[in-house]
Amino acid sequence: MERRRFLTLTAGVVAGAALLPAVPAHAARPLRVLVVTNEPWGTYHIKSILDEAAAARPAPRWEVALVVPDRSGVTPTDPVPVVTLAEAAHWGADLLVVNGATAWPTQVVQTLTGLPVVASSFAYLTPVEAAGAASIRPRIVAMTAASTSEAAVFAAHFGVSASRVRVIGNINLDDLPPYRPTPRTALIATSVTYPSSTGGAAPGTQLLLDSAAALAAAGWHIRVGLHPRENPALWSQYERATEGTLMASTTAEVTVGIPGSVFPQIAAVGCPLVGIVVPGLTVPAYILALCAQAGSVSEVLTAVEARALPTSEVMTSSVGPVGGSGDRLWKIWRQSAAPYGQRRSA
Repeated sequence: MERRRFLTLTAGVVAGAALLPAVPAHAARPLRVLVVTNEPWGTYHIKSILDEAAAARPAPRWEVALVVPDRSGVTPTDPVPVVTLAEAAHWGADLLVVNGATAWPTQVVQTLTGLPVVASSFAYLTPVEAAGAASIRPRIVAMTAASTSEAAVFAAHFGVSASRVRVIGNINLDDLPPYRPTPRTALIATSVTYPSSTGGAAPGTQLLLDSAAALAAAGWHIRVGLHPRENPALWSQYERATEGTLMASTTAEVTVGIPGSVFPQIAAVGCPLVGIVVPGLTVPAYILALCAQAGSVSEVLTAVEARALPTSEVMTSSVGPVGGSGDRLWKIWRQSAAPYGQRRSA
């Protein structure tokens, strides 16, 4: 069975475990949501949520803003609305959403004491309880993650049972075009080479650069999908996939990259994955299970020629249901929010 179809069929099965009551008719107005990510200025983490809100008809479902320490880490052209922590109490939020229990989300939760909290996974974490988990746990009214494997890691990060996490799929996969690979086209999926005040970095860039050069020499057309925080100058010799890494994978015969949060999404497209795995890389096992792992240029070239695909069992547990994720997320957020007409002062 073609695997995108398989995942779509499993959506009903997985989502069935988290059936929700109907949203009340009076909830037609947009829900006002403040989001705080582990990366204090990580606006790109919520871009897909804004896209979903903008596309909703007959009226936007959500008004979403990212809580940031200040505006120093936000560019003037960034389309994501931001609210400083000092401004957040007066924004009129119904709900506070966190994607982790690291230092910044913990500070925001402790400051905005009047809001219900939902923990929603937007990026991969490690299965170790975070320092702020104990202080956030009593405030959490719901938890969501894309897949059962991601839910297990997310639960461990917060120090709770995985049964508390509702599996909803990934909102980025709700409206994905079919996989139509272009022969001998390889997509390079970067991570972040240099850390910044917004977030950390991952090892493996030099091996990825060397692998891209070797693939180009072997006759592959190289396109590069840049992580939002990656330095584009490092990759200037190649064509940049301006449509974004996920969309670019729909036309690539193979994706070679540093394993990260985009890997389950690319796997759902149907594109084979080769992961650059070097010492110091800390990525959950469910992400590594989706790719052929390579620690040298020769291993990359061998894996690219093989273009192996993960099993259906791995796909189901690592990717989750495909389709309808935005609806499921919205219902959980709506039902977790402050009562209609009672927007709380944080």
